[in-house]
Amino acid sequence: MSDASLSTTKVQGFEDEATFGDFFALLKPRVMTLVVFTAFVGLIAAPVSVHPVVGFAAILFIAVGGGASGALNMWWDADMDAVMKRTAKRPIPAGKVTRDEAFAFGMALSGFSVVMLGLATNLLAAGLLAFTIFFYVVIYTMWLKRWTPQNIVIGGAAGAFPPMIGWAAATGSVSIEAVLMFCLTFMWTPPHFWALALFTKMDYDNAQVPMLTVTHGRRSTRVHILVYTVLLAALAIGLGFTSVGGPLYLAVAVVLNLNFLKGAVDIVRRDETAAEADKYLAERKFFKASLLYLFAHFGAIAAEALLAPYGLGGW
Repeated sequence: MSDASLSTTKVQGFEDEATFGDFFALLKPRVMTLVVFTAFVGLIAAPVSVHPVVGFAAILFIAVGGGASGALNMWWDADMDAVMKRTAKRPIPAGKVTRDEAFAFGMALSGFSVVMLGLATNLLAAGLLAFTIFFYVVIYTMWLKRWTPQNIVIGGAAGAFPPMIGWAAATGSVSIEAVLMFCLTFMWTPPHFWALALFTKMDYDNAQVPMLTVTHGRRSTRVHILVYTVLLAALAIGLGFTSVGGPLYLAVAVVLNLNFLKGAVDIVRRDETAAEADKYLAERKFFKASLLYLFAHFGAIAAEALLAPYGLGGW
């Protein structure tokens, strides 16, 4: 399917008018869930109280901004999505939404979310949200993704900003705790996506995406996963000794990171014969564990913040 046809037509067999569900799918709702949750944790972990209405508005507009990024990502990557099995059913390659519609939708939501977050909270939070959208769409999607095997390493910063935005929405500033929450997500992103790339390598081959599995091979990717997992574990456990950590967070971090390290070691010990024989079972298990990993860490930070007023959380 050419770019022109993706921009102006829909595949035969679909309704002429896109539905609400089609536009909602452009927002990447599963990714948005993580954005909303980590932003919420950044908001409540901040050392100031936020009015519930202001807090709700902040999270809503951060979510809209995250969804806008997803829509613009799908607009630009429509040609790539059409040839990848994992993404072929997305609204644009499936013919449910045109590229022009996705672009207009994403741009409108981007402007709306930034302006409204600024009005609801402060200019720093709005500026960080605007930069996040720009970084994800322009720096990662348009440039890094198709240019360098380090795409997911550098581009991972876009997905790491939400807790920092939440913190800024509450405090009007950025602190070391907010930076460390950013770093936690930033360091988690490469092993998370590289594990996925190990068992979907042909997708990236077909789409000509220079993912590490394509440019350096699976063996090198396995080693990279282990290195990043070691660095991630050190960072995650170290976060437990800051003001947003505490005994509960530290216990969760130690257990999760020992399990994550074991998964990375299991992956690096494998060869392709063993991996293909069991359909990349270890890689799939590591990828699934990575989904729980981030939610559990931020959930523990949230628990520490919620228990602190009762003298049960924090140090």
